[in-house]
Amino acid sequence: MQIETIAVRGGHQEDPAFGAVAPSIHLSTTFARDSQGELVGPHTYTRSGNPNRSALEETVAALEGGDRGLAFASGMAAIHAVLQTLSPGDHVLAPDDIYHGSRDLIMDMARWGLQASFADLSNPEAFRAALQPNTRMIFVETPSNPMLQITDIAWVVRAAGEVGALVAVDNTWATPVLQRPLELGADLALHSSTKYFGGHSDVMGGMVVCRQEGSTAERLASLQHGAGAVPGPFDSWLIRRGLMTLPVRVRAQTDSAMHLAVFLHRHPAVARVHYPGLPGHPGYAVAREQMAGFGGMLSFELAGGETAAAAVLGKLQLFSRATSLGGVESLVEHRYKVEGPHGRTPKNLLRISVGLENPADLMEDLENALEP
Repeated sequence: MQIETIAVRGGHQEDPAFGAVAPSIHLSTTFARDSQGELVGPHTYTRSGNPNRSALEETVAALEGGDRGLAFASGMAAIHAVLQTLSPGDHVLAPDDIYHGSRDLIMDMARWGLQASFADLSNPEAFRAALQPNTRMIFVETPSNPMLQITDIAWVVRAAGEVGALVAVDNTWATPVLQRPLELGADLALHSSTKYFGGHSDVMGGMVVCRQEGSTAERLASLQHGAGAVPGPFDSWLIRRGLMTLPVRVRAQTDSAMHLAVFLHRHPAVARVHYPGLPGHPGYAVAREQMAGFGGMLSFELAGGETAAAAVLGKLQLFSRATSLGGVESLVEHRYKVEGPHGRTPKNLLRISVGLENPADLMEDLENALEP
């Protein structure tokens, strides 16, 4: 099936009792057994599994083209579980431009004996220099947050094979609509379901999809069950509902983002636009090769520095000044202030998540805000 059909029909069953087309929400925390002590259905306790969570996991696994999907309570819970598949003394290599929460979590794992380093994974020389004999995982984020750097996933997979490392790709910004890491050889695809999967800024969740069944998938399932950082039935239902419109939303947001990127690139008040759909972007060629579109996220730097960035932020009317992405409403944030004093983002940078408003209206709003 094509991705639009999977998004609508994956994990979908009509209610056998009433024929309801919309999936029911199963709020029960426990599931009955018959008089012989045998389970009536496939579930025993909702921390271990729930009909709504199972439908979500099945659908996302199908969207990513993997053998098993595992749902978590947040994207960070999903990343934490992936890191916990490693052992003390193992080394994880991650990009130097990465979501600051992921960086902090990776560094915090050092107290449990995990070794970590960060490098420009889009640079083959820097990448190979950072590899170590004990590298057991390469954590990829492409496009990266917030500078939208592009990493060649297939190339990383080949290099990882030389040292026996797993490749985990945070695919949140691209979604399987635009990028299929598992088809490029990655072992794991990760998502913050809070973003494009939910799509309406009203539910939190995370996902890991394993390309193959095996020891890593079993370890993740054990961590999911044991730690219990799982989404509840209603959250699972909301995210599964959001997936039904995922392809339509992502393609519309991608189209609008391209229009805004071109507009900003030509504006004299803008020093630099970070968007892989622009031919001048360093990762343009790789993005064209491994992505079906360039995504609904972009960032840009103001020629007037931090003061100009703050002024533009304050004058925008249609963009909500909020931290997140992937929702139907367009968001803008002064990323340096969000990350705090230890952040690595340029002080003059604004990050935009493009929503579903008419791009002409968004462009007019930006044009008015950029006026001196």
